[in-house]
Amino acid sequence: MKMIQRMMFSAVAATLFFGLSACSGMSTQEKNTAIGAGVGAIGGSVLTGGSTAGTIGGAAVGGIIGHEVNK
Repeated sequence: MKMIQRMMFSAVAATLFFGLSACSGMSTQEKNTAIGAGVGAIGGSVLTGGSTAGTIGGAAVGGIIGHEVNK
């Protein structure tokens, strides 16, 4: 089971890093939103043991926080 969680974490991290490479045309606020959503998804997944609801909830909260950072 731990191997599956490690692979899931690695897949999410790789997706995050590849996704952020497309951020060159984004504003600072958009970049912060994307980074916040990625970090929130990873954090939510880790804190809830890999549940889908925790991952989605973490992404939503992280995205909102990232969006509001520069306001």
